[in-house]
Parts: sequence; C-alpha cells; structure tokens
Amino acid sequence: MTRIIADISVSLDGFVTGPDPGPDNGLGTGGEALHTWAFSDDTDDRRILREGTIRSGAVVLGRRLFDQVDGPDGWDDTTGYGAGEVGRPAFVVVTGSPPESVRLTDLDWTFVTTGLHDAVAVAREHAEAASARAGKDLDVVLMGGGATIGSAFEAGLVDTLSLHVAPVVLGAGTPLFTGGTPRTLVRRSVTPTSTATHLTYDCLRT
Repeated sequence: MTRIIADISVSLDGFVTGPDPGPDNGLGTGGEALHTWAFSDDTDDRRILREGTIRSGAVVLGRRLFDQVDGPDGWDDTTGYGAGEVGRPAFVVVTGSPPESVRLTDLDWTFVTTGLHDAVAVAREHAEAASARAGKDLDVVLMGGGATIGSAFEAGLVDTLSLHVAPVVLGAGTPLFTGGTPRTLVRRSVTPTSTATHLTYDCLRT
C-alpha cells in the first residue's frame, strides 16, 4: 500500500532552515548543518538515506524548494534527490503558477496549481503506477519545504513522519510546526548516529 511519508531534517529547536532563507541562501544562515547526516560516512546514516530514497515512488515539494533545486546552483548528477541511491521518481510541485522553463529536463516534473490535496493525489497516482512497474509498494515522499510538510501534516495527509534531528540550535528560521490541531503520533523507530537522531512516527488519522 502506498503511504504518504513526510521526510525532513530539523534542528533541536524545531527549524528546517536557519535565519534569513532566500533564493541565494535556501537553507538560511547555518542551515547546512541540518543536512550533515545526508553526506556522512556513518553506516546508519547511509542506510537511512538509502532506504528513504529507494521507497520513493513520487516526491512532492513546494515551489520555493523547486526554485532552489532547479536553480543554477541546485541539483546535479551528484547532489540530486537520492543521487547514487535511487532511480528517478516523479516529482510533483505545488505552485500557484508553473515556471516558464525547467533546467532539470531529464526529471519527470508535474506542476499542480490546485492545491496541496490535489498534488498529493497526483503523486499517489504516480507512486501507485511506479509500484505496479516495480512489483513492490512504493510511497509518496513529501520532501519539503517546511511549509508544505507542515500544511500536509495539519491537513491530516501524512501517514508517516520521518524526522532527522540535527544536534544544532539555530535560534530562528523556518519552523516545522506553527501550532494547529493537536495530533497523536506513534513512535516506530529511533536511530542515533554521530550526526543526527533519526525518528520515525506513524500519524494517527483523526
């Protein structure tokens, strides 16, 4: 069965970017420390990265994150989603308007202008088709940014929350959670490494 998995790195004080994020400073000041684990040689970090990307039948991201990864200093063959770990899942972008052009033309992009619910539904269709081709269950992964994942969580769209908690206090930035309806989670796993504490929760539907 295809699940909707929100997967994101976060600081100890709950931020998914550092202060002053922007087009030329996507992770904000000090935000690079959130993703140290993704480039680590630690065997558990590598396993978690590999497992997280291999399960991806489709990936959802917001427009600001798309602009960063498709920008001139964004993804390439070595730094793209799951580079060296995964094939090429479909990417679904939630946006008010599609871009005029795309740099990463070798990736499968779909731009959804009718909201997050519709974007997740489109991504589920892609993931289920990929599952049929692969002969195994693949999931929809919400990779961010923080507002996209926070909105999906608040809307009850998320089945599993996968957090990579970096040992850093940023003090300010983009918060993952900004209030909203209380939710009950069920902890499924905790994996501490030298660079992060990896937490997995199942989200109970209300």
